[in-house]
Amino acid sequence: MPVNYIIIGIAVVVLLWLLVTYNSLITLRNRVREAWSQIDVQLKRRSSLIPNLVEAVKGYVKHEKGVLEEVTKARTSLMSAKNPHEAAEADNMLTGALKSLFAVAENYPNLKASENFKQLQDELSDTETKVAASRQFYNTNVLDLNNNLETIPSAWVGSMFGFKKEDFFKATEEEKKDIQVKF
Repeated sequence: MPVNYIIIGIAVVVLLWLLVTYNSLITLRNRVREAWSQIDVQLKRRSSLIPNLVEAVKGYVKHEKGVLEEVTKARTSLMSAKNPHEAAEADNMLTGALKSLFAVAENYPNLKASENFKQLQDELSDTETKVAASRQFYNTNVLDLNNNLETIPSAWVGSMFGFKKEDFFKATEEEKKDIQVKF
C-alpha cells in the first residue's frame, strides 16, 4: 500500500509541474502578443500622423511629388502588414521615406518655421521613441518565450502542446544602412 501512495504522490507532483509549466508558457505567449499589440498601436499612431504631415508639406513642396508619394506608399504598406516581419519591413520603408521628407523640408524655411509642421515633427519624434521602446519590450518577451521553449524541461511541455517560437522584430542588414538623400 505505501508504494501506491508514492506512485500517486509522484503522479500528482508531475501533474502539478505540467500545469504550472503549461500556464507559464501561456503567460509568456500572451505577453508576446500584448507586446506586439503595443508596437501595432504605436505604428498606427504614426501612420495616422502621416496624412497630416503630408498635407502640411504639400503646399510648400509642389515639385517634390515623388517624396510625398513614397511616404504615402510606405504608410499603406505599414497599415496592411499582417505580421511582425511584414511590419518591420514596412516600418523601415516608412522611416526611410520620412527621412527623405524631412530632408526635403530643410530646403523650405517657411515650412520649417510652420507651427503645424513643427508640432507634427515633434509628435512623430515622440512616436518614434515609443515605437523603439515597444520593439524592445516585444523582443524581451519573445526572448523569454523562446528561452522557455528551448530549455528543458519546459521545452517538452511546449512541444507537447504545440507552442511555437516567435520571431524577433528586427531590421535586415540592408535596412540598417544609412539612407542617402540626393537632389
